Order: sequence, then structure tokens, then C-alpha cells
Amino acid sequence: MASATGGHAAIIQDWSSDITVFKGVPWGKAMMWIFLLSDTFIFTCFLTGYMTVRMTSAEPWPSPSEVFALEAFGVPVPLLLIAIMTFILISSSGTMAMAVNMGYQKRKKAAIYLIIVTAVFGASFVGMQMFEWSKLIFEEGIRPWYNSMGAPQFGAVFFMVTGFHGLHVSAGVAYLLIIAWRIHKGRYDDTNFEIVEILGLYWHFVDLVWVFIFAFFYLW
Repeated sequence: MASATGGHAAIIQDWSSDITVFKGVPWGKAMMWIFLLSDTFIFTCFLTGYMTVRMTSAEPWPSPSEVFALEAFGVPVPLLLIAIMTFILISSSGTMAMAVNMGYQKRKKAAIYLIIVTAVFGASFVGMQMFEWSKLIFEEGIRPWYNSMGAPQFGAVFFMVTGFHGLHVSAGVAYLLIIAWRIHKGRYDDTNFEIVEILGLYWHFVDLVWVFIFAFFYLW
């Protein structure tokens, strides 16, 4: 420390006192990052468990192109519903990013509108996931403890991981609507819509997790 001079001394001082690294981070944003980090560990454990179960299963694993096919005009189309769900969720990331941008620009009405559009996308995703589950359960005969199309572990892991993610999306939709309502009611300072950025962190995380679930469950 004694030998450090000029710019190096300033950098060391800032880091050692947490001035620029931690003290400049708003409390709400820091807590959201901590929550997302803990959630990352959970999803990582789930997906790692899925890989382990699949690679060690003695029975054949169901083919995603067969399990998740959807009939269109009398022809089964592999992963049709999943492709639509993925498109909707990725589109919701776009509207959420625009909402954050509107928040930075202090454009209150535009931010509220884009948050609501994002919530509609999220609700549509959850609705399609419910349709997917009902199809697997009532038409394909897949249960968490039984699978008519191959390895019995498939149902247990699939319903657990996609259900946990669906719960996050559902909670996110409620979160979006609550924040939109609170902004509309003037519960936040009109000069600071930082809450929109915090909301965006959560939503983008949910979308990112789906990319991994999509790759592991539907493409592998």
C-alpha cells in the first residue's frame, strides 16, 4: 500500500473501502442478485441431477421429438408447442428490456404498458405449459412415478424441473403486475424507476434458465 502511488493508490483505496464496488449498489438490486445467485445453485443442482439420471438410466430415454410432438393439420410436428413457448418467453425478454429503458428515460406510461405486455407473455407461457402437462399426463400416460414411453425417471425429473421453473414464471407474472400497479399509483418516485431494473433482473434470469431447460430436455 505504501509503495502505491497515483491512480493505483486510488483504486486500492476504493476497493478496500468498498466505495465503488459495493456502496454504490442499491439495496434492492443487491438483494435481487443474491436471490438469483441462490436460485442459480438450485437450478444447477436440478440440471446436474437430470444429466446424471439420464446418463445412468438402464432403460431407454424417451425421444423428445416423439414425446413433445404436437399435431398440426393432421401431421405430428416435433417440438411445435415448445418452439412457440420459447419464442414467447424470449419475446418477453425484449419487452422487459424496453420497459427498463423506458424506466431510465422516466417514461412512466410506456414502462407500465411494456411491463403489462411482458406479464401477458409470461401468462401465455404458463398456460401453454399447463396444456403441455395435461397432454403428457392424460394422453401419454406419463406420471412423476411412471412413464409409458421409456425410463420411469423421465417423468419425475421433467415435472420437477419444469414445474419449478413454471412456478418462477407464475411468481414473475404476479410480480410484474404488482409493480405495474404500484408505478401507476405513484408509489415510486417519478424521478427514479430503479424498481423496473430490479424487476428486469428477475425476469431475464427466468428466461435464461428456460434456455438451459430447453436445451437439456427438448434438444438432447
